[in-house]
Amino acid sequence: MISLTAMFAVDQRRWSSAAHLDNRAGKPSHRRLEHTQDPRSHAKHSDRQCLALDREEHVMRPDALLPAVATAMSLICVGSADAKPMAFTGVRLIDGRSAQPVEDAVLVIDGDRIVAAGPRTAITVPPDADVREQHGHTIMPGLISDHSHVGIVKGVDVGAQNYTRENILDQLKAYTARGVTTVMALGLNGAIMPEIRAEAHAGRIPGADLFGVDRGIGVPDGGPPQAMIRVSADQLLRPANAEEGREAVRAMKARGTDMVKLWLDDFGGSVPAKMQPAVYSAVIDEAHRLGLRVAAHVHDLEDARAVTKAGVDVLAHGVRDKPVDADLIAVLKAHHTWYIATLALDEATFAYADAPGWAQTPFVRTALAPELKARFDDPAWQSETRTSAKAQAARDSLAVNLANLKRLDDAGVRIGFGTDSGAAPERVPGVAEHRELALMVQAGFTPMQALITATSRAAALLDLADRGSLEAGRRADLVILAADPSQDIANSSRIVEVWQAGRQQDVASTTSP
Repeated sequence: MISLTAMFAVDQRRWSSAAHLDNRAGKPSHRRLEHTQDPRSHAKHSDRQCLALDREEHVMRPDALLPAVATAMSLICVGSADAKPMAFTGVRLIDGRSAQPVEDAVLVIDGDRIVAAGPRTAITVPPDADVREQHGHTIMPGLISDHSHVGIVKGVDVGAQNYTRENILDQLKAYTARGVTTVMALGLNGAIMPEIRAEAHAGRIPGADLFGVDRGIGVPDGGPPQAMIRVSADQLLRPANAEEGREAVRAMKARGTDMVKLWLDDFGGSVPAKMQPAVYSAVIDEAHRLGLRVAAHVHDLEDARAVTKAGVDVLAHGVRDKPVDADLIAVLKAHHTWYIATLALDEATFAYADAPGWAQTPFVRTALAPELKARFDDPAWQSETRTSAKAQAARDSLAVNLANLKRLDDAGVRIGFGTDSGAAPERVPGVAEHRELALMVQAGFTPMQALITATSRAAALLDLADRGSLEAGRRADLVILAADPSQDIANSSRIVEVWQAGRQQDVASTTSP
């Protein structure tokens, strides 16, 4: 039995941030999102063996040591120090970096870390390992979403009433059930975010690891439209001028935000004003001064160009009004700006009304809340949605976005991976990420290029050096598939097992509801 001191060390995984130089890009990446070494990798501690965990000890703080001593007594871990390494053998290995899979490979994990991965002939399986033969299966890194949301939607309802612990935990489990092991909740987060994020980092709750933008910065009477998102004042800041913009950044920094998010555009003219250059320039400058990076919600080419010239670090959506030009490409490359296309966002606006084959699969149907399933199955809703101006605008935006993504990737712009899942009912957590992969292939990516973007490149955008690839020293975040997604990207949804930080997660049902 491990000591209470060891238990506290185990339960207090820390995450840290530090300014550093991204050698790939040659520019400061400001805040680095990175876990310190997990003590469980030394103690071989596994939550699979933990039988009970009281709610009161979910967040372990130094100033809460005495109450923690009492609640820690209810944590029963059996044989934690004796957990064995695990070896997955005979598997096809997609490591998240290499252009081709490795056939007949072996991957060994110990605690929450990968200790070896490669061809069977090059890997020695520890004699005490639990060997799991996986012939015919493919193993790949867990998907990483650089742009999602939590706690905004429940069923078909959108609003602040959904930003609850229970709803967020359900959504984190929904992500891992479909192979998404890390999520960046890019804005509209409330005061409970830091607590849940800390628990996710420490492995104290099941589901995807969580990073987040505290609240976010919008425009008074502008974007994001309150009629659309219906959030509380505690989930969004709307500065009226440059100094208030700086104050907003400082407030977000004080609450421990991982990044800063701003909404620049006018949502197709549906709101009176865009964010003024003086405001977003001040926000970007203040964030960089405080060691934070900034992501911007954009839609149009000229907004993307302007905010990139102002120094934004991430374009959180693709350009969808017109083709990108050589000048924007040059500006993106000169500023080393990341680009997240969010192709699935526009597709979801109309696709469920078209009832395509992929939307009828158990993988998708089991992800839908009963109310959402009823909406999608309603002939009147389908007819109204298919013929709406909104659906046609989304089809047009998607076509432009697909072409722009391919051009930018060919030009060497840094491409991340995200979907805006969780921001609206039809942007279904876990499902949207697999649709994004399919749409990237439709845009002209090879399946392996899409998978690399959704794993190691997505990790690089978040400055997470501990995940995104299956290699020694990385977190054991992995997905085991029944078929090979490098041959058919649709196989990414044929999930057999999901492991997050060395812990097996529940997976999506393969039976139609």
